[in-house]
Amino acid sequence: MIIKVMVKPRSSNPRVEDFGGGNFLIYVASEPEKNEANMEVVSLLSKHFGVPWKNIKIKSGLTNKNKLIEVL
Repeated sequence: MIIKVMVKPRSSNPRVEDFGGGNFLIYVASEPEKNEANMEVVSLLSKHFGVPWKNIKIKSGLTNKNKLIEVL
């Protein structure tokens, strides 16, 4: 499944908000540096979908707040 994600860094309350239709807003505590925010996005989605983190791949938007993510 391919989902669209918008990431909000530097949040005090990391969470995943599902807007339906494969659209998500993810709040992460990490800074968008050294891939830390992307790693936190993968971790939060892993918990949200109940799949191992290795089954989540960022397809596009590695350095952008808007991302396309594949969940296997």
